[in-house]
Amino acid sequence: MTQKEVTKLRVINQTIDSVITIREAAELLNLSERQVIRLKGGVLKEGPSFIIHKNRGRKPVHTLSDKEQVNIVELKKSKYQEANFAHFQELLMEHEKISLSYPSVYRILSKAGLKSPKKHRKLKVHHRRKRKPQEGMMVQIDASPHPWLIGESDFSLHGAIDDATGKILALFFRETECLEGYFQVMRQIIINHGIPISTYNDRHTIFISPKDGKIPIEEQLQGKQVNLTQFGRAMNELGINVIKAKSAQGKGRIERLWETLQSRLPVEFKINNINTLDAANAFLKQFIVSYNQRFAVKPADPVSAFRQLDQTIDLDAILCIQAERTIIDGNAFSYKGTYYQLVIKHKPKSVFKGKIIVLDSSSKGIRAIYNGEIYETMALDEKPQQKPIFKSKSSAKKANYTASDNHPWRKIPKEKPKLFYGEPDSEILAMLDELFSSSRAWA
Repeated sequence: MTQKEVTKLRVINQTIDSVITIREAAELLNLSERQVIRLKGGVLKEGPSFIIHKNRGRKPVHTLSDKEQVNIVELKKSKYQEANFAHFQELLMEHEKISLSYPSVYRILSKAGLKSPKKHRKLKVHHRRKRKPQEGMMVQIDASPHPWLIGESDFSLHGAIDDATGKILALFFRETECLEGYFQVMRQIIINHGIPISTYNDRHTIFISPKDGKIPIEEQLQGKQVNLTQFGRAMNELGINVIKAKSAQGKGRIERLWETLQSRLPVEFKINNINTLDAANAFLKQFIVSYNQRFAVKPADPVSAFRQLDQTIDLDAILCIQAERTIIDGNAFSYKGTYYQLVIKHKPKSVFKGKIIVLDSSSKGIRAIYNGEIYETMALDEKPQQKPIFKSKSSAKKANYTASDNHPWRKIPKEKPKLFYGEPDSEILAMLDELFSSSRAWA
């Protein structure tokens, strides 16, 4: 009998001995008068044992057996070792068909001396930015390096989360954080949801030029501007505003997403025997669906801000690397140490001149834009031969002309004429007259 039960029995005995009234006993025990009458009658009939609770020493009907508790502990130590307690509770229901509340899981594992790998430390208080009212108004994008595949080196997971709903919009693995990873993320967003109004990202050089904000005011007044990065150029063509975060806390929603995914994804990969990046990227599609069903919230305004992509726009011509090149002989150009030739189907013998825009896409390969039209290309084994230059007859140099033996100018004496004063000799005048007459006739 506990001390509380001893006190209760003592008070009930005092009512039996008429030391105190039923009302006074009810006030002392903080019970109703009806309960005091019930306890008094029970003690009179069954004795002091009536005060002791009848379930003492019994296990509840719904309690887990010792064998089941041992099984849960063994599953946590072996199959789900890396999972935190909350994730472990979900995995038990999904894969083992064991339905338990989180407090039960916590109590069983803690009793066995196990601790959750995800410990919560005291967080600093930051001003929490209000969510955007509509889905698609702002998309936070970032990448997180982490050993996502257990036992492997770090890889970078590129991702995007909607600010209004907390939905994962896209995820894509690459070996390192790179432009191609973000292009793949934007492609998933646009195809599956539409074009957002803005992206919210850090100041990585993939998004923002290192010279941004560093041009002197004098050069700005002269019209000088910072060139857009490839990502910035693509967003500009799609009409998406690129907003620069001033701190990591500014994009706190996607930073918290990384914490959640770093805890959950490696365990999911292990359970599903995923050990390559290609398999991981394929698995992410179904993972995004299940994650959003569990964690996404409804936006304040149900009207979506996403707009659909115009069917006339070639998305692969925008989400790619663009570079300017000059056409050389044979409608060819050089790009990254390789020569390519334009594939011209409608006018095979056409000769193009001037500048082209090279499109380097992971999905479409190397293409080129000339006068607003996109052309396929084919790689050449060597530099195309330069065509010989044929000059027209009108532009050719005239052959050297050799005068005949009886040409008048050959009759001019080679000796220099002697200077004289007075009237010239008649023979000289006749010779000069004949020379000038012949020259005018020949000209």
